[in-house]
Amino acid sequence: MLKLAGARLLEERDAQLVRSVLDAAPVASCMVAARVEETGVHPLRLGGELWGYGDRLDGLCFSGANLIPLRGGPDAMRAFAERALRRRRVCSSLVGPSEQVLPLWEELAGRWGPAREVRAEQPLMVLSEAPRVAPDPLVRPVRPDELERYLPAAVAMFTEEVGIDPYSDGGAVSYRARVADLIAAGRAFARFEDGEVVFKAEIGALSRTVGQIQGVWVHPDRRSTGLGTTGTAAVADRLVRGLGRTASLYVNDFNVAARLAYRKVGFRSVGTFSTVLL
Repeated sequence: MLKLAGARLLEERDAQLVRSVLDAAPVASCMVAARVEETGVHPLRLGGELWGYGDRLDGLCFSGANLIPLRGGPDAMRAFAERALRRRRVCSSLVGPSEQVLPLWEELAGRWGPAREVRAEQPLMVLSEAPRVAPDPLVRPVRPDELERYLPAAVAMFTEEVGIDPYSDGGAVSYRARVADLIAAGRAFARFEDGEVVFKAEIGALSRTVGQIQGVWVHPDRRSTGLGTTGTAAVADRLVRGLGRTASLYVNDFNVAARLAYRKVGFRSVGTFSTVLL
């Protein structure tokens, strides 16, 4: 690996510059911006580290449960890879804009690979106005007392999407706590029928301007019935008209049905994400 100016750990004195970088790409940076707005830049509060490259942050990367490169060219990605490789790997995936994720993975693959899966083409989509289809009126925020009824659907979605049971390897407590936190924050939504979840989705990240929808799932017995379209419209409507945010999400390119549903709701593509599952 070429010896370059290294990536540095960002601190509170860098907060203003960090925010300006995040504000320049509010949709792509939503996951990180939401954390920074809530906690600031200090690693102990942020739940991870922010790495910068260059005096004016020509490169920016979040390192935590996910490695999220948000800005930078080849030199920045090499510097971030060099810093990541100096320590034990703690992330379970790389995710973010394709133009950063894929070059960063090229630098890391020799030591961290092979990946379980590389999802190179994931359209990043937004909706900033009322949905084009009527939202499902039965989709609503999940109540804290409904956690046990909601969890099976959440686990099923995670297992289908990521390919790993979130309860495996001792992950049950942390996953359950994560879902409970989303419910408590009013960011988990579902349609219940006979006490069972038939549609679910969550607002996984919420910044000042953007909300990122994640975990969209329809019960296998109810797929191809339109529940995914009207349910997603309900969550997007809550973001756009209820919370005054732009609704965003990213979707696997091979999930043709989901992409069609999101376009029907009114989402449009504004970029491409990539995810590397480790």
